[in-house]
Amino acid sequence: MGDHQEHFKIIKNGNIASAKGFQAGGLHCGLRKKKTDLGWVYSEVPAQAAGVYTMNVFQAAPLKVTKESIAKENQLQAIIVNSAIANACTGEQGLQDAYDMRKQFAETVGVEEHLAAVASTGLIGELLPMGTLQKGISQIPENNQVGAEKFETAILTTDTKEKGIAIELEIDGQTVTIGGAAKGSGMIHPNMATMLGFVTTDANISSSHLSDTLKAITNQSFNMITVDGDTSTNDMVLVLANGKAENEALTSEHKEWQKFYQALKFVCEYLAKEIARDGEGATRLVEVQVDGAFTDESATAIAKSIISSNLVKTAIHGADANWGRIITAIGYSGESLDPDKVSIYLGDILVVENGVPHPFDEEAAKQYLLKDEVMILVKLGDANGKATAWGCDLSYEYVRINASYRT
Repeated sequence: MGDHQEHFKIIKNGNIASAKGFQAGGLHCGLRKKKTDLGWVYSEVPAQAAGVYTMNVFQAAPLKVTKESIAKENQLQAIIVNSAIANACTGEQGLQDAYDMRKQFAETVGVEEHLAAVASTGLIGELLPMGTLQKGISQIPENNQVGAEKFETAILTTDTKEKGIAIELEIDGQTVTIGGAAKGSGMIHPNMATMLGFVTTDANISSSHLSDTLKAITNQSFNMITVDGDTSTNDMVLVLANGKAENEALTSEHKEWQKFYQALKFVCEYLAKEIARDGEGATRLVEVQVDGAFTDESATAIAKSIISSNLVKTAIHGADANWGRIITAIGYSGESLDPDKVSIYLGDILVVENGVPHPFDEEAAKQYLLKDEVMILVKLGDANGKATAWGCDLSYEYVRINASYRT
């Protein structure tokens, strides 16, 4: 990820409102007892828009409404997000509530209805208390509610911290900014998770290029994280590009296209890793790198198999260098490989070489696995396929959080 970082710089305290023409905010409307629970993002002008959504068959009402908004002109100008209640599995009433939420929000911030997106996160199967929500939406124009940090807080559920970033780079001699915010802590699994991601940029780029790019980058970032193997009903990532930087329109033929692509990829990877790092009950960020697979797709499947293994995750939580669990996860991935060429490293510590145990210092391995960030490297042979996935350990605290989620 660092190979391309010389092309851009991270903005200190940068956020989703750092790009030209964007603002964000949040407030407490009463969906939660005390915490901020309603957030929004607004662009001064309609922005080119693209989205990716959960693979879960049960797709929540807000996703359906947002897809419909984008489908009209591939543009958005504002996004509203509530936490506490997911508005999922709520039938016709839930869908009508999502439409009503969009309509009132659009009127409140002064945009056309189809230029507003709706997102919800929280408990599945409960209807939104629309009176409470509508009262909150009516307060949005008040100046004291503006601030990206308020938005970052408003979208959280069981997360322990806000997740935001912004970077800037130069394209056509113009400063282009990309900012983002995300939430996600549990029910996180490849193919989107219970996660919401929002990215804003003032770059000039068409919605078709933006959409193709988002899909490609999502497969290398948001779709490469797992916390617990569950894929939720409400996941989406939205990208808005309002063109305020006034660069020449970005396409794959643009001489600085790769600079923009790598910058957007960095923002998405950063947010994805922050979600994995903040997994429910997590004490470590785990990175799995797979190299030497027959194809990138095969490497991806193997990396996901390892990062999704509860036995691997619990071993890391216990700082137990039980490489047999990693071998097992590689073996049941369903991918073709030569077992006699598989080598495994925990950080720099070689534990398996060409399919057989390699002598290593157990205490040194334990100390490595106690670090905040743990890397598992798997070398499968001499082919060129590679992939990286991120996740976290599985702790006693995860069980406690999810055993009492509704209480």
